[in-house]
Amino acid sequence: MKLEELYKIILEQKKELPGNSYTASLYQQGVDRIVQKIGEEAVEVVIAAKGRSQKKIIRETADLFFHVLVLMAVKKITLKQIYQELGKRRKNYKT
Repeated sequence: MKLEELYKIILEQKKELPGNSYTASLYQQGVDRIVQKIGEEAVEVVIAAKGRSQKKIIRETADLFFHVLVLMAVKKITLKQIYQELGKRRKNYKT
């Protein structure tokens, strides 16, 4: 799944707030809970990176990406904006 596809699903969950949705529950708990989850997942990525399992790093990174996308949706930040920012940085690093 591409980030764009996942982000679209996250936006749909934000709009519909289905009762059985983890994403909807994050929205209802608010930004503080979302950023707490981002912090937890970031730490889990670091811990996984210290180990030997690529699978664990991949799982934890996917969790981190997911929670960051939820925060972006709440704050109305698009992937296009992130890509533009990354593009600006690349221009600054060209030699």
